[in-house]
Amino acid sequence: MTDRRPMIAGNWKMNLSLLGAASLVKAIREGIQDQDSVDVLVAPPFTALSVVKGLIGDTKILLCAQNMHWESSGAYTGEISPAMLSEAGCSHVILGHSERRSLFKETDEMIDLKANAAVELGLIPIVCIGETLEEREAGETFEVLKTQLTGSLHNFVNNSMLPHSTILAYEPVWAIGTGRTASPEQAQEVHQFLRECLTENFDAGTAQRIRILYGGSVKPDNIKDLISKPDIDGALVGGASLSADSFVPIIRLGG
Repeated sequence: MTDRRPMIAGNWKMNLSLLGAASLVKAIREGIQDQDSVDVLVAPPFTALSVVKGLIGDTKILLCAQNMHWESSGAYTGEISPAMLSEAGCSHVILGHSERRSLFKETDEMIDLKANAAVELGLIPIVCIGETLEEREAGETFEVLKTQLTGSLHNFVNNSMLPHSTILAYEPVWAIGTGRTASPEQAQEVHQFLRECLTENFDAGTAQRIRILYGGSVKPDNIKDLISKPDIDGALVGGASLSADSFVPIIRLGG
């Protein structure tokens, strides 16, 4: 048994107008009023952060950004600093999402810089890792994940210290937006391996306290089986987080 509290996080990606974001967060807020057994987090686009923060109000819904730069300010056109996210009301930031890695060529080294900067500014990083279908079929899943984990947390590994609030998200790339989902057994196998990697790089106490979320076509009909596994501490939800009709049941079943 652990005291890791489950988390259901919704990554809205590049979706929703301001009106749509407001409507969605209102519906989520109303749909989980009596839910107190799980942490709920939403990650709107940058443009909707302030609107969503205002509507969250004094509820327990957590506000998260989808990315950030590692510098605090400067000539980085189009980028957002950790200080800006904090000022906008964010408590968390997603780093290293597979789409950032594949479409925008972010490296483990860049994600490490971001994670370090986030922690220094008081933000909690949600560090994403995951293998492609080709890597899984080649039997390289564990090797790839270990490389991503140690590289994306390089500064923390060097210091042998990782804040216990840090969150990992295992996202098999082959299951994101494809309708395919790792079986609960496949996901548990990977989550257990990641916890073993945390023990090797830090210590058993840290490994047992770090939450590891699963991301990849999570829906109301599979969340219960996923969350029942001992090393799966919640979910990072993509498409299904864009509708309260699917996201609220995931939250309620994931608690």
